[in-house]
Amino acid sequence: MKYQIYALHNYRQIPQIERLSEEDIFSIEVVGTVLPFKTNSYVVNELIDWDNYKEDPIFILNFPQKGMLDEEDFNHMAKVLKSGADKATIKIEANKIREKLNPHPAGQMEYNVPELNGVKLTGVQHKYDETMLFFPAQGQTCHAYCTFCFRWPQFTNMDEMKFAMKEIDYVIEYLKQHPEITDLLITGGDPMVMKGQMLDAYLSALVEANIPHLKNIRIGSKTLGFWPYRYLTDSDADEVLNAFKKVTDAGISLAFMAHFNHYRELETEAVQAAIKKIRATGAQIRTQSPLLNNINAKPEIWSTMWQMQVSLGLIPYYMFIARDTGAQKYFGVSLADAWKVFQKAYQNVSGICRTVRGPSMSCTPGKVRIVGVSEIKGEKVYTLEFIQGRESNWVARPFFAKYDAQAKWMDDLVPAFGADEFFFEQEFSDMFLK
Repeated sequence: MKYQIYALHNYRQIPQIERLSEEDIFSIEVVGTVLPFKTNSYVVNELIDWDNYKEDPIFILNFPQKGMLDEEDFNHMAKVLKSGADKATIKIEANKIREKLNPHPAGQMEYNVPELNGVKLTGVQHKYDETMLFFPAQGQTCHAYCTFCFRWPQFTNMDEMKFAMKEIDYVIEYLKQHPEITDLLITGGDPMVMKGQMLDAYLSALVEANIPHLKNIRIGSKTLGFWPYRYLTDSDADEVLNAFKKVTDAGISLAFMAHFNHYRELETEAVQAAIKKIRATGAQIRTQSPLLNNINAKPEIWSTMWQMQVSLGLIPYYMFIARDTGAQKYFGVSLADAWKVFQKAYQNVSGICRTVRGPSMSCTPGKVRIVGVSEIKGEKVYTLEFIQGRESNWVARPFFAKYDAQAKWMDDLVPAFGADEFFFEQEFSDMFLK
């Protein structure tokens, strides 16, 4: 298949768009002016059910919907577009809305950007002791954009909101100075948009640096869901696969962190062939997705997806809660409902699928998992625990929040049993909020 991008400037060329009403088309343009919009020929032709596009999960995953903006913001942007405003004015008005959408949640800018010899590494995040994130500048786009994406600022030309870095040498030096780091996650955007030669240069440099404590390299990517031909027919497909093999041959574990949001993305011949190619390099493929209203907020979708993943040799890894950014009001599911979906899905799969963890919130203090809903001494509570924390001694310590059926994020919760604060809050405050 030929890779063809569709975005605001040309999406009307998609033949199936003729099925949409003018109202639907205008909604795409209004919301797509604020939130990034990009799809491609594979998604359009192989994944979307155009006979049922209004409810099709992949259509909603790629094409902006009216409900993704607050009504006031939608109407304001619609008015701006109808007025015939110039591009500069449209960008100003779009940015005003974007700034209200919590573009960098969980303290990414304030708390996660480390320093090397007094210089801030703006393309690196180091939140957890063992794990470092690297955002290569050449990987700051994707083959298509998810409408829920919490990294949408990367794609909206708001340069002050981007994480990006060109120099692998700084990454290697930082790794050498921090022996507690065992895992490097290369992320974006999507690092797999990089040319094979560039990807090989990055991975080869890491391998040749011979850093004893670097045990695992992870690559976060949506390509298997949105462009599996990256590993089949792209001109540098073999170069990419050889770069993966170079890592595993060196004795470093390579984990391909695949984003699949619906089992539909696992059904095509192309994705199944690409999975085989990647696994043949010695890489593991682990899978993750947020729980998304209007896309996958049903237990049978998750149980089916986990079962299909395991049958294809993949390892279910995370179910996330939709982050409190971007179109979270459209996609968000209450914590109570998220637990119910996870529990029912988890109950309907065999033990081999139960490697998955969740539902988990990647919030400012760390990754907090909802263990369950309980009643203790007459008080209904959420039982919670850290899967990862800014302090490693927070991990795997159960704690309790007062039950709130409407809560959608950690910030909506208060401690149970009349406590003034959660156990970690004073220590977190001492870290950053002096």
